[in-house]
Amino acid sequence: MRAKTVLPAVAMTAVSMVLTLAVVVMWLGTAVPWPVALVVGLGIDGGWLATLAYERRLAAQGDHNRAVTAVGWSFGVLAAGVLVAHALTAEESAGAWLAVAWLPIAAKALWLVHAMWERTALTPVALDAIRGIQQEARDEAAVARARLRAEAATEETRLTAVTEAGARVARVQAKTAQTLSSAWSTLETARAGEDTGRALTSVTARVTPGVTPRWELPVWGPSEPLAARSLESAPALTDEALDVIVDEIRTSETPALSYREMAARFRAAGHSASEVRLRAAWKRVAA
Repeated sequence: MRAKTVLPAVAMTAVSMVLTLAVVVMWLGTAVPWPVALVVGLGIDGGWLATLAYERRLAAQGDHNRAVTAVGWSFGVLAAGVLVAHALTAEESAGAWLAVAWLPIAAKALWLVHAMWERTALTPVALDAIRGIQQEARDEAAVARARLRAEAATEETRLTAVTEAGARVARVQAKTAQTLSSAWSTLETARAGEDTGRALTSVTARVTPGVTPRWELPVWGPSEPLAARSLESAPALTDEALDVIVDEIRTSETPALSYREMAARFRAAGHSASEVRLRAAWKRVAA
């Protein structure tokens, strides 16, 4: 991975130094002896290379010196200036020389990128740990999404089942109500009919002569429960007490009441006794 940044920087540096040296020798060789021009070119390249080497040493130690960095950029700008000046004064191929004048600055920028890469580089162990953490996070996110989808599907199934059950209950209730309404209508028709009314009245006649109760329709719909007394709530009457109560009810009117009338009034008064005991008491007091 280190070669991906250092190799382009080394190649750009070599090309820049060779080009700078060649330009200085060709440009200044016409004005001064070529050894002098060669020394000037090597001085620019040497200063550039020396500051670069010192910067790399400081970077390897985890240090940084702004003065050295400024000197290095100064040599780079000087080399680029020499190339630009040569391109502007060249009679032939001025555009071509001007097009390559940026190479020293580009080489310096590549070394800057390589230094930044070194400051942010991580060891393989750290990279493996980071990849493991990222993979674990992706796994947890995938599991969470699957869980949410499963819960959503389950809830949808439950709501569908509840809705269908409610619809079935509603249909049964509607059908039952329709059946009850039809039966009620039939009973009402039978009650309102003249012939059926008399027939039903005759079969519901009470024992008492002259009393013909009207046949009523059964109660359909909600009704309040009656506060009926429990037969076992009151203590059982003794035979003597039962005889006294039966005799009082029987002789409360003249002529004396029949057994059925007496029994009806006995129970209406809230007394409790079995039919066998009540009839035995009647026989005793009526004897």
